[in-house]
Amino acid sequence: MNNEFIQKQLQASISVKEKILENDALISMIGKVANKCIDALSKGQKILLAGNGGSAADAQHIAAELVSQYEFKRAPLPAMALTTDTSILTAISNDYGYEKLFARQLQANAVKGDVFIGISTSGNSPNVLQALQYAQISGIITIGLTGAHGDNMAKLCELCIKIPSISTPRIQEAHITIGHILCGMIENTIYGRQNETL
Repeated sequence: MNNEFIQKQLQASISVKEKILENDALISMIGKVANKCIDALSKGQKILLAGNGGSAADAQHIAAELVSQYEFKRAPLPAMALTTDTSILTAISNDYGYEKLFARQLQANAVKGDVFIGISTSGNSPNVLQALQYAQISGIITIGLTGAHGDNMAKLCELCIKIPSISTPRIQEAHITIGHILCGMIENTIYGRQNETL
């Protein structure tokens, strides 16, 4: 029984990735997101990311790959997750409400031309949606990572990657895979392996 459960979980994860692989429009969207990030970083802008729960972990993971390194040593790239400072998180939640958590941080830290990547498996997280709304009216580039039902989120995004699944674990697994792809494309385009000794 244990082996059967493991095999089913692995197959379910593989199945979602196969659907992405077979979807030319989705593959193209991933490339467009990477190019948007590359363009912004090349102009001296930064990438800000946010999400809740597992999506918060994904935001932090992606930011870490950009600031430190993904596949090779190179100069850092400016990225930050809006999910890490417990004093800020609790102060904003207490004083203004949890739904203002990320919008207020964007107001403090983001400028026109920066990129905000909002991550929500459901596409309905109020704090992510409010942050996207703020970004939209402030000239901040809006990018979403969500699931098949993330239409509310997609409406607020310039570019949105919608995973073809309604299962939270499967969506999260695909999000971090795509996060790695984005980091690889960004790193290789901006620096290339010639900077491996930096």
